[in-house]
Amino acid sequence: MPAIRINAAAELLGVSPSTLRSWERRFGFPTPRRSAGGHRQFDLHEIEQLRTALAQTGEISAAVALIAARGGGPPTDLALAQALARFDAPAADRLLEESLAVRTLERTVEEVLLPALGRLRQSTEAGAEYCFGWRHATAWLASLQRLSPPASREQGVLIFDATSPLDLDSLYVQALELCLRRAGLRLLALPATIPPGRLGAAVRALSPQILILAGGPPKLERVARLVYATRRLRPGVPVVEYRGGLPCSGPSTVPSLPPSSVAAAKAVVELLEAPAARLSQAS
Repeated sequence: MPAIRINAAAELLGVSPSTLRSWERRFGFPTPRRSAGGHRQFDLHEIEQLRTALAQTGEISAAVALIAARGGGPPTDLALAQALARFDAPAADRLLEESLAVRTLERTVEEVLLPALGRLRQSTEAGAEYCFGWRHATAWLASLQRLSPPASREQGVLIFDATSPLDLDSLYVQALELCLRRAGLRLLALPATIPPGRLGAAVRALSPQILILAGGPPKLERVARLVYATRRLRPGVPVVEYRGGLPCSGPSTVPSLPPSSVAAAKAVVELLEAPAARLSQAS
């Protein structure tokens, strides 16, 4: 799908780049992707859709609503959030499937699913709409994990997940799991509440090359015990944290993964592919 930079998109719409960024943040449309250098790239089809809708309505919120009602173009996080807020599971499934037809799975998760749940969380707090949306997202991510191909790499990744049900971060952790599985890695995710003395069989079976402390924050003492128990069997295994997986208690030598699930998975793969000396420094 043809893509253009933000200055060109803004010029086509007759607005400034800052206005276009504001629309993106407020309405989730148009939905840019990022280039390797971090620059926004807008689908030309979405920009043309928006220009047409603006000419018909004269107002951005009405234009976005018109595009959503027509169902044209790639589904947006706004459209998915609206479907979930109506408790319309078939519509939500249809939007996700339509997104997969024009986006990669990773982009659908990163640009549609997770932002939609963020919208629901912000607008409804822990209301029924968000609860419904969270469970729908959890089931969808779990089904994709089951459909992931078998591991094609020898490296194992162990995740200690300190999130709770209905935490938005728990969806990010599930998304990270999905991305790591799709990268071909062997993966085991365990709750951070597991007794350290019961880890032996799991660590021996997985033989992890990296340990991820995800979500929370958990208690520092609990984290320390989990890391110690793991390193007794896997001495020197590198430890990283993801989305608050390490309690903030001052300067830390534990590296943080990017908050994006896709970027975090990429960072893990890069760590695992790094020379052994670099891995040791990361721990």
